[in-house]
Amino acid sequence: MHAILLIGFSCQDFVFSVDDLPSKGEKYRARSLEVVGGGLSANAAVAIARLGGRAILVTYLGDDGTGRDILAELAAEGVDCSLSRRFAGARSPLSAIAVDKRGERMILNYADLSIPPDIAWLPERLPPGVCAVQGDSRWEPGSIHAFRLARGAGVPSVLDADRAVRSPDILTAPTHVAWSAQGLREMTGANDLSAAVAAESRRRGNWVAVTDGENGCWFARDGRVEHEPAFAVDVVDTLGAGDTFHGALTLALGQGMPERRAVRFASAAAALKCTRFGGRKGVPAQDEVERLVAGRN
Repeated sequence: MHAILLIGFSCQDFVFSVDDLPSKGEKYRARSLEVVGGGLSANAAVAIARLGGRAILVTYLGDDGTGRDILAELAAEGVDCSLSRRFAGARSPLSAIAVDKRGERMILNYADLSIPPDIAWLPERLPPGVCAVQGDSRWEPGSIHAFRLARGAGVPSVLDADRAVRSPDILTAPTHVAWSAQGLREMTGANDLSAAVAAESRRRGNWVAVTDGENGCWFARDGRVEHEPAFAVDVVDTLGAGDTFHGALTLALGQGMPERRAVRFASAAAALKCTRFGGRKGVPAQDEVERLVAGRN
């Protein structure tokens, strides 16, 4: 079983199904509610576990009941959280999320800023058997640290870049950078995603991609751009689709899959997640993804 080290954000999600996203200050009624774990790296870890990999998650939480519940759910999914840390007196992250009838979502997140950003407690080497590393843009110092360990070990590393970043090092330390469309536009100011990917790959010297929902994924190395179309599905809930994409991509690269095939595999996993309500609950299993990919191949 291929082992993947993930470092970054985890939280508890309260996911409300609504007809339309809130637009003004009044009361709204939800059709249904799911209480489920969330967060970029935590969702990616669950995706890796369901897709046949071994996920080792390094995250930080408070020592409250929410943190206990987050870790218990991850353990039930088979995610190894033994390297994670809970901070005394701190509160664990929470998100309230509205998902409308078109599958679009609105997220309100709380994170306790009293948790220290210190990374001295992080491991100084990769655990045995780790074949790839993933980090996210919510914990830049931790992700940079993990990417440097991956470089030293000669294994691929993937940044989940869902927003503009502060440190330029986080864009050059990993071997692969995968942006959300919103994050890349915020970072570069460019509207043409294909051109922005090409420019970033030339500037940073690594492989760069951007996902744009139903428009598919553009990816480039040394300025040469390719495009993988999205899989056509009936969209119910997009929450967690990007996280699923990143987890599947990292696992595929760790398994030695060529980059285009890895993008196709990740796109299929993200598409299937969108067909089910409940954020992380909709992450698909390995056999489902392989059947969808086989249809395109």
